[in-house]
Amino acid sequence: MKPIRVGLLGIGTVGRGTWDVLQRNASEIRRRAGRPIRITMVADREVAHAKKITGGKVKVTADAMQVVCSPDVDIVVELIGGDRVARTLVMEAIRHGKHVVTANKALLAKHGNAIFSAAQKKGVMVAFEAAVAGGIPVIKALREGLSANRIEWIAGIINGTSNFILSEMRDKGLPFETVLAQAQQKGYAEADPTFDIEGIDAAHKLTIISAIAFGIPMQFEKAYTEGISKLTRKDIEYAEALGYRIKLLGITRRAKKGIELRVHPTLVPASRLIANVEGVMNAVLAKGDAVGATMYYGAGAGSQPTASAVVADLVDVTRLITADPEHRVPHLAFQPDQLSSTPILPMGEVQTSYYLRMRVVDRPGVLADITRILAAARISIGAMVQKEPAEGEAHVDIVLLTHQAIEKNVDTAIARIERLATVVGQVTRIRMEELL
Repeated sequence: MKPIRVGLLGIGTVGRGTWDVLQRNASEIRRRAGRPIRITMVADREVAHAKKITGGKVKVTADAMQVVCSPDVDIVVELIGGDRVARTLVMEAIRHGKHVVTANKALLAKHGNAIFSAAQKKGVMVAFEAAVAGGIPVIKALREGLSANRIEWIAGIINGTSNFILSEMRDKGLPFETVLAQAQQKGYAEADPTFDIEGIDAAHKLTIISAIAFGIPMQFEKAYTEGISKLTRKDIEYAEALGYRIKLLGITRRAKKGIELRVHPTLVPASRLIANVEGVMNAVLAKGDAVGATMYYGAGAGSQPTASAVVADLVDVTRLITADPEHRVPHLAFQPDQLSSTPILPMGEVQTSYYLRMRVVDRPGVLADITRILAAARISIGAMVQKEPAEGEAHVDIVLLTHQAIEKNVDTAIARIERLATVVGQVTRIRMEELL
């Protein structure tokens, strides 16, 4: 049967992996797809480098638009990253009736609604397994494997850089800045690590996951995002002593008044599987009403793992390329005319439990003042730890674990506690999830 012709945009880390996997496993891939899948054109600014990788076997150009518009390309694989140029190229590929495979989470989180709408009208597919959690097939699991379920919630470690940093801080007792520098030396973190350590990368991925889980449009701009740069060894040690570990989690949950969409450091019981995911690995925990909790674990980045997902998408598109568009799996799992208008819940309306640490003057009555403020805000205490002050030290740490409370009430209580003359500095607040 006639081979499927692929145009590759970008042959960097993931692009090189995609080329290698397609060459190495060509026979196996053909047996699965029913026909050969071959890269026939490559676009990359480093033309000489691209030619060296491909060995002169395909046409190489510096102009990505040539690939997008070529009549000799059936599927465009977008691996250039970013959301501006990539959006133009993907939309142009769709306009030319080409199917698209992308690993670009920022592109989909910001422009996915327009891209999927254009693809639906043109009758082409946009596949994006590699956009979330690298080589872990979590998109397929949510979109197809759990389609019988009403998804209740999803919680994921979906940024390997931040997970590596937290793992090293806990295991070796190192400060954040030291571990970040190590992550940059190892190539786990970029020179500008903002997207990773401030939760933006995880929020891009969570936006995609949430849309598929609950059948809602992409709404990245409504995601609450809080990173790990302010976490201290002290809080990691306190959490460990209390039987918890701190992970940067992306959490999306079906609540009474809307959908939660939030990324932030989270205390998770140490007994949970996801609490024991270490280093650069990713894990996604999904709770369905029929199946219960399921977890997907593996490499969330890297040349070969991400290429695995890219090539899997190529196989899927090849299998369905002649199918009636009406009978393909919808981009966001639900039929396009059945997407819900359920709103994203403002962070102030989210209800969860909290870890609160405050530095106070060591004198009688301080704890009573704090508990009165919490009670007035309808926040009940589940556990408390008060450390003995060091010799000659006038201040002491108090750590409180609360029962479930509404975020805006906690905000109010923290503001009042910080105004107490006996409280030094700011209250540290970390959200807690049992994930049952």
